[in-house]
Amino acid sequence: MRLVRHLPVTTLAAAIAVAGQAQAQTEITVATVNNNDMVIMQSLTDAFEQAHPDITLDWVVLEENVLRQRMTTDIATGGGQFDVMTISTYEVPIWAERGWLEPLDSLPDDYNEDDLLASVRDGLSLDGTLHALPFYAESSMMYYRTDLFEQAGIEMPEQPTWTQVRDWAEQLHGSEEGLAGICLRGKPGWGENMAFVSTLVNTFGGRWFDEQWNPELNSEAWNNAISFYVDLLSNYGPPGASSNGFNENLALFSRGNCAMWVDATSAAGKLYDESESDVAGTLGFAPAPIAETPKGSHWLWSWALAIPASSEHKEAAQEFITWAASEEYIELVGETNGWISVPPGTRESTYANEQYTSAAPFAGFVLNAIKEADPTDSSLEPNPYVGVQFVGIPEFQSIGTQVGQTIAAALTGDTSVEQALDSAQRATERTMQRAGYIER
Repeated sequence: MRLVRHLPVTTLAAAIAVAGQAQAQTEITVATVNNNDMVIMQSLTDAFEQAHPDITLDWVVLEENVLRQRMTTDIATGGGQFDVMTISTYEVPIWAERGWLEPLDSLPDDYNEDDLLASVRDGLSLDGTLHALPFYAESSMMYYRTDLFEQAGIEMPEQPTWTQVRDWAEQLHGSEEGLAGICLRGKPGWGENMAFVSTLVNTFGGRWFDEQWNPELNSEAWNNAISFYVDLLSNYGPPGASSNGFNENLALFSRGNCAMWVDATSAAGKLYDESESDVAGTLGFAPAPIAETPKGSHWLWSWALAIPASSEHKEAAQEFITWAASEEYIELVGETNGWISVPPGTRESTYANEQYTSAAPFAGFVLNAIKEADPTDSSLEPNPYVGVQFVGIPEFQSIGTQVGQTIAAALTGDTSVEQALDSAQRATERTMQRAGYIER
């Protein structure tokens, strides 16, 4: 005879409750980039799951170029691999128009959409409706080591020029063992080297396209800008500059291996954090340098959290993104990681918070840079596109990546600047003809 063991009623009820909870849990897959702010977000998984016991998070954290490739393939094919995607000001309006993103038109009142910086909110909207929530936003700026500048008797002006930067890089390069005069992005990719290069071309008086969508990549302005860039990094940059993107240069600068660095304002928090940066006590900042014009010299960008239309867990995904992009989340990061580490550039309330502004001496500077960047007027001569460091058309992802590869080849010396730009011009003309922007 088989014995049947009866559980006490209370134990049985508890077991049923646990089983029910496990069955009710929804796992959402979050794809994000391996930048510092996102690493902090992942580290706070427990805080989210404790507040939302019916949702668990599965993370896919990748290097920027790889992440973009995987997400673009998945969303274009309706693969449904991800429930939350970390995408940018570039993708959001394009993907939203194609119906690939879930419109965020039923956000809870406590999300406080009116608190978002207007330029950031507008860049993530289609026809006035948000299709992604800004996780952090940025412009670009120049970082420099004040100790080296003081020792060399260099005084930073209110608005540096690229001619001055070159002279300073020459003066400071090698003044300490392992010190590069300047670090800049060299890793190819439309969001890597071309994010910086596009702003350089803008301030040198260039543009990607004229008003009839004809490419201008072998123009005099482009030639001047790229020749300057190649010369500057080849002579005063770190070894292997063509392999360095945002994260690599952040590591170099934070270790003290660069006298100057021009890149995203979002790096400021980590660089000013004494537990993360060897140069926190000697860090200076200034506007992104200019050449012929200030137009388009500093970019406007947002990393944002979106829900693909192919997700099977949209409700749980919205619970997560409204939490991660909320004032509550910013408070949580401030309390757990320090106010210097909160995601910047998204909310007016962040810049009205004395805890943040007292911890971040760069706060007002960054806010002004974000508000001043104008994606509708980014070049000296008129252009037909929206975007400062990118062109807001679907074809730009492939165009920018291909041009980025030719620029990187010029940087490594595998081709001349003139050959690289002629090649980029021909390839871009073919793409624009096939897409119907210009006649064959």
